[in-house]
Amino acid sequence: MKQRTLGGSFSLKSKGLHTGLDLTVTMKPAPANHGYFICRTDLEGQPVIRCLAENVTETTRGTVLNADGVKCSTVEHGMAALLAAGIDNVWIDVNGPEFPILDGSAALYAREIEKVGVVEQEAERSPLVITEPVEVRDENTGSWIRIEPSEHFEVNATIKFPGQVLGESSAEITDMSLFPKEMAAARTFVFVREIAPLLEMGLIKGGDLDNAIVIYEVELPQEKLDALCQHVGAEKRDATKLGYIQHRPLQWDNECARHKALDIIGDMALVGRPIQGKITAYKPGHTINNILARKLRTL
Repeated sequence: MKQRTLGGSFSLKSKGLHTGLDLTVTMKPAPANHGYFICRTDLEGQPVIRCLAENVTETTRGTVLNADGVKCSTVEHGMAALLAAGIDNVWIDVNGPEFPILDGSAALYAREIEKVGVVEQEAERSPLVITEPVEVRDENTGSWIRIEPSEHFEVNATIKFPGQVLGESSAEITDMSLFPKEMAAARTFVFVREIAPLLEMGLIKGGDLDNAIVIYEVELPQEKLDALCQHVGAEKRDATKLGYIQHRPLQWDNECARHKALDIIGDMALVGRPIQGKITAYKPGHTINNILARKLRTL
């Protein structure tokens, strides 16, 4: 198979999830054997970050790339759309320290990629063909992620959370051509109990009900829930009633599991090669995803 790049350029704009800044990301065609690069156009000299797993330095609430102190965070949704579309080479301009969060999913990236199309290049692809299982486990959290031989790149993710609202669910994609329809629109999610600590960490300054699913699964005092609802722009609600808080209803019953699978795809884009193998993950997150991606970089 031949390498592929975008058929044209496109830009997307919105605020950043963590910084709250107005941000624009522009994806452009790139020559064969180029890979993925991000250019911070807002900084002097317009420094460039190569999008590889070993350049990930933070995974707290998203994947953060770092090259010589120059960072770009929340890259995983855009990366997922590129990998799912079979894009090998792309140049990415961004005018700030993170990608815009858009609606909290990869749907707009997938839509724009479909609009500009994909162009085949002269150079041959060099896929990473998995010939034996590779597994990573976190004994503290019970999380694990494994990749094993398969004819295609596939992802199966299972999430499990305490409480009555989210619980356990799974999502699977066995054909990446279905990504725009079956997975791209799955939104990121956050628990109400996490919002205050994240704000104290200086994160999610741009988070609201237009770019995240907010899950209320542990009862809080009414006044505390009222304050958090005000912050995210939600109407006040009865603190005794648990459930989901968002402007748009869930698109699938397992939307949160689909988003975790989407995140895995985005983090695997940082392997730097197309992957032929099946990933199965239990309670995945960016940290364990990155550990697997780094291992795959050594194969």
